[in-house]
Amino acid sequence: MPADAAVLTVEYKVNFLSPAQGDRIVARARVTKHGRTVTVSTCHVFAVADRQERIIATMLSTLMTVRDREGLRG
Repeated sequence: MPADAAVLTVEYKVNFLSPAQGDRIVARARVTKHGRTVTVSTCHVFAVADRQERIIATMLSTLMTVRDREGLRG
């Protein structure tokens, strides 16, 4: 990201699907679309118990890159 850019959250949504019970929690995220101004990403969160993963949450975020705006430095 350029030094004169900042990132603003347009939308952030979390769906909690089940309790986080397990030995550890694993999150896997992916950038779905990276554009000049808007970036969309998704994330799936899993609880791990006895080497078995169970999905516990999904997330979606939409971010806006803002450039050349005083007071909005990254």
